[in-house]
Amino acid sequence: MIKILFICHGNICRSPMAEFILKDMVEKRGISDRFQIASAATSTEEIWNGIGEPVYSPARRELEKHGISCKGKRAVQVTKQDYRTYDYLICMDANNVRNLMRIVGNDPKQKISLLLDYTPRKGASIADPWYTGEFEVTYRDIVEGCTGLLNYLEEKGW
Repeated sequence: MIKILFICHGNICRSPMAEFILKDMVEKRGISDRFQIASAATSTEEIWNGIGEPVYSPARRELEKHGISCKGKRAVQVTKQDYRTYDYLICMDANNVRNLMRIVGNDPKQKISLLLDYTPRKGASIADPWYTGEFEVTYRDIVEGCTGLLNYLEEKGW
C-alpha cells in the first residue's frame, strides 16, 4: 500500500483538495485499494480545542463543481510520527516544506517533496487560494500535480 500525506499551512484549502482529488482519481482508475491518502497542516491555526475546522467553503465548492465530496474532513496537524507512517509527504509550497522539517526534524528517506515536483514545473508552488481567491486555478494545479504523481508511481511499478 502506498501511503501519501498532502500538507499545507492550515489543512482547509490546498492539502484537502489534493487529498480528495487524488482519492477521486484512484477510485476512478479502480486502484483505491493500493492507497492510503490523507492531508494535514503544519500549523494549528485552524484547530481549536483539538477540533479542526472543516474544509473552507470555497475549496469545498470547487471540489463539488467537479463531483468530488470532502464531507467530514476537518483540519489536523502533521506529527513527527507521520514521517514514519507515510511513504510520501507532499507539500504545496516551500514554506510548508520548511515548517514540516521543523516538525519531523530531517528527511533521511527523501519522503518530502512539492506536489508540482511530479510535473515539468518541478520546484513550483501551488498558490494558496485563501489569499489569491483563485480556487479554480488551485484545482487545476493540484490535478496536474496529482496526475504527475500517479504517472510517477506507475513508472515505479506502484
